[in-house]
Amino acid sequence: MSKLFVIKIGGNIIDDEKKLSSFLQSFASIKNPKILVHGGGKLATQLAEQLNIPQQIVEGRRITDTETLKVVSMVYAGYINKNIVAQLQSLNCNAIGLSGADGNVILAHKRNHPSIDYGFVGDIDSVNKTLLQNLIEQNISVVFCPVTHDKKGQLLNTNADTIAQEIAKSLSGLYDVELIYTFEKNGVMLDVNDESSVIHNITTEKYRQLKEEKKIFAGMIPKLDNAFAALSSGVKIVRIGKAEELDQLINGKKGTLISNES
Repeated sequence: MSKLFVIKIGGNIIDDEKKLSSFLQSFASIKNPKILVHGGGKLATQLAEQLNIPQQIVEGRRITDTETLKVVSMVYAGYINKNIVAQLQSLNCNAIGLSGADGNVILAHKRNHPSIDYGFVGDIDSVNKTLLQNLIEQNISVVFCPVTHDKKGQLLNTNADTIAQEIAKSLSGLYDVELIYTFEKNGVMLDVNDESSVIHNITTEKYRQLKEEKKIFAGMIPKLDNAFAALSSGVKIVRIGKAEELDQLINGKKGTLISNES
């Protein structure tokens, strides 16, 4: 099987024009088939504030009411997604931007939480791997925004890390998939304020130990949970690291390697 990279880029990089440009140059230079999943950045929050639409964040997740859904759909599936696609085209990387609704590629359902009403937030049910395979075989790099649908006419705001994980899992039977989470830090760190404290390799047992000792930054736990879920479902490798160091991250010279074995 050929190698496929599924790469997620965080919102903090999207907010920085220079860092985004540098990242996309590195992404475009990857010779293997590749899929990019992007977050939302601050633009949706800024636009919502300009439109006097109150924003609520609970446990790091945006509460997506009807008006907020309109904003995130416009920003995520519109400006951010198409700006990334246009930049990739300028770098001779043929790309297509998709939401989960396009081609029925990511089907989800509205989250049902026992105590929190997240509004129109989606949890993923399935990924149309046949469509993705067809696009990949045409040498097209798919760029996903964090918007899915329920096939009943409802768009849903969906976590980009989870989208990357589910895409990687779904394609692991067709390709040797490497899942890479990029953001503004050097990797998973023992001290979030010390860039030199990167943990270079985290196994299942190491992760359990780090959580028990409360040495993992709380905001990193969902990303690591996604990483181990991907590994348990056939993904070959998961790496976490700095977006500006994508080349070295892919080569294993930087960042944190997530693995089931030491």
